[in-house]
Amino acid sequence: MKRNFLMGAAALASLVTLSACGGGAGGDANAPAPAATEDAMAVETPAATETPAAAAADGAKVEYASFTTDAAAGEKVFAACRTCHVFDEGVNRVGPSLHKIVGRKSGSVAGFSYSDANKNSGITWTPDVLFAYLEDPKAYIPGTKMAFPGVKDAQKRADLVAYLEAQSK
Repeated sequence: MKRNFLMGAAALASLVTLSACGGGAGGDANAPAPAATEDAMAVETPAATETPAAAAADGAKVEYASFTTDAAAGEKVFAACRTCHVFDEGVNRVGPSLHKIVGRKSGSVAGFSYSDANKNSGITWTPDVLFAYLEDPKAYIPGTKMAFPGVKDAQKRADLVAYLEAQSK
C-alpha cells in the first residue's frame, strides 16, 4: 500500500510540474524540456494571501536586497521553470522566452500570447519585482496565464532571481 501511495505521489508531482505554466498558452508547447530535479520540484503549494509582497513568518516584508544570493543555487531552482521557459531569444514555449528578462517590460516578448492582465500590468521586471512575483504569480498579477504556484522559500527565490539576473547580462 505504501509503495502504491509513493508511486501515485510521484506521478502527481510529475503531472503538476508539467502543467505548472498553464498549458499551451503560446509558443512551442511541444518543445522538449529537461526534466525537473526532485530538489527543484520541492515548491510548496501557495496559501491564500491578500498581498503579493514577500513576507516573513512574523508578517514583516522581506526584501530581495536583504539576501546573500547564489546564482548557481538559483540555477537548480530554475530546473522547475525549464518545463515552460528557456533563455534563447525568440524561443517561446508554454511560457515566453526569458532572454534578458531583468529590465524588460512584462508582456513584451514578440510572438507570445500573453493574458491581458500581464500585457496591461505596466510592470518592469526588476530583481525586486521578480522576487515578489515569483512567490505567487497569480496573486501578483491576477488573471495571468502562469499557473506556477510560486517559490515560497525566500532564499531559494532570491537565488533564482540572482540566476535570472546573471542570464540577463
